[in-house]
Formats: sequence, C-alpha cells, structure tokens
Amino acid sequence: MLKEERKYHILKKLDTLGSISVTDIVKELNVSDMTVRRDFDELESSGKLKRVRGGAISTNGNFISHELSHTNKRIIHIEQKHQVAKKAHDLIVPGDTLFLGPGTTIEILASLIDQENLRIITNCLPVFQTLNNSDLDISLYLIGGEIRRITQSFHGDITTQTLSNIYFDKAFFSCNAIYNNDVMTSAVEEGTSQKIALNNSALKFLIVDDSKIGKKDFYTYYDLNDIDTLIINDEPSALQNITADVNIMVAK
Repeated sequence: MLKEERKYHILKKLDTLGSISVTDIVKELNVSDMTVRRDFDELESSGKLKRVRGGAISTNGNFISHELSHTNKRIIHIEQKHQVAKKAHDLIVPGDTLFLGPGTTIEILASLIDQENLRIITNCLPVFQTLNNSDLDISLYLIGGEIRRITQSFHGDITTQTLSNIYFDKAFFSCNAIYNNDVMTSAVEEGTSQKIALNNSALKFLIVDDSKIGKKDFYTYYDLNDIDTLIINDEPSALQNITADVNIMVAK
C-alpha cells in the first residue's frame, strides 16, 4: 500500500472512531510499527491528527461525534489525568463516604487511593475492580444495573433507584466535555445516574484534563456553577475559558 493510501485509511478511521492505536493500524495494514509512527508524525505535522501515547486522536472540530471506549480513553492525556487525579486524592480523608463516577480519570484516582476507613460507592466496573484488587481496609460497593459496555458503567432503573437512597460526603466525577457552563456526556442514562449521585453529595468535585474544555457532547447533565470544585491541569488556554462561579484547583 502506498503512503498516501495508508494516510487516507488512517484519517478515515479517525473520522469514524475518534481515536486509533498504532497496534491496530499495524495489524490492519500489515506494515511495520515504525511505518505507522512515521505516518502519524507526518499527519500531526500537517494538523490532521494529534499524537497520544500509543496512538492518535482526531482534531476534527469541537463536537464529540463518537464516544471513545474506556479502553481507548486509557491512552489519551495520561499525564494530565494523573496530575488531576493526584490533586483529587489529597482531598480524601479517613471516614469519608465517597461516590466515584465512571471514566478513566476516576479509575486513576481509584488506583491512587491509599487512605483507609473509607466507604466507597461506584457504578463503574473498572473503578470497582481497581479498588477490589487492593489490600485497603475500606467498605466497597458496586451499584449494578444495565451495563454500558463502552464505558463499563451501570445505569438504568436499578442504578438510579439505589443511588437515590444513598448520601455521600464527597462525589468525584469526570465528563466528556464542558461547553460554557454545561457539563456533558454521550448518554442520557449515564448522565442521569451521575446527576442523582451528585445531588445526594455534600461536596462535588469535577476532575478533568484541559482537553474537555470548549468541547460539546450529546447530553448536558449538570451545570458547572453547581459544582463545588473543578480540578484541572495547568493549561492557561483552557483556564481562561472557564467563566463559571466555581472554585478551581489547578494541578501541576
């Protein structure tokens, strides 16, 4: 396959999926890892994609037209996600009852938790598994229901009815996009369950990397003005676009 044909294939797949991995392209096109990486580098130089660890993401517009899977999100903005997760970790104290929402940033937060005497409730399977594999002395609850395979989180009547009857000291959650003051995600069901947990929490902490700012997604489930604290990495261009009346903690 000629170079231009490879590039066309890469861009077409990006338009469809939003992100791709080097490994996938190597397998699909039967070319070397180095060849794919060179193609990615050239396409990034021309502004047609953005390189991330292990792959690339689309630079096509602000609207999220295709939700990435939990697995794909794990390779995007890793450093920034660790920064904000570490900042959030410092806000957890023994005795807290916590809600941890879905998402790879929250999964990283779960992996950092070393405090004990906690009660932690989540509707996200990877978050639950991360904590369940630790030796921490905590009370851990997984809220079940119908699973969204793309994010590995539970939603639906079972989920919302259970969350409606639980109250939290602190809720840590993330999102797919923040546009003006709209906190957005790709699915009504997932947003609905998070909204219930947030409304039942004394303190609400939204944890995001700067790539979420200025993006639009399908469903608005919360207002940034109703969040107690936004935790975000130190990116001036993103920070200057936040106009809501919300406390901002900058992770460096």
